[in-house]
Formats: sequence, structure tokens, C-alpha cells
Amino acid sequence: MTNPPPAKPCPICGKPPDPTHAPFCSPRCRTIDLGRWFNEDYALPATTPLDPDS
Repeated sequence: MTNPPPAKPCPICGKPPDPTHAPFCSPRCRTIDLGRWFNEDYALPATTPLDPDS
């Protein structure tokens, strides 16, 4: 019998994740991450130009 792989740490603070807030450890870290998305600190790569006229 093999052990499951260890859970990845919280992407914000590095603490072990809490199953109720996965993949984060707390509501605070989850909110910080959401704020980073809203501030456009994170972005998905675009496959089309941002300016359609160019």
C-alpha cells in the first residue's frame, strides 16, 4: 500500500492547506489570491492580440 503524495503548500504563505479552503490554508490567503486576480497581478496568456485593430 502506498501513501498519497504530500499536499502542496498554500500558494500564498506556504503553510499546509486546509481542506475547507483548498488549495489555500485560510480564508485570508484565499482572499489575497482573489485580490491579485482582480488587480491583474495574474493573467492567462492571450492567443489573440489585445488590440483588434493592430
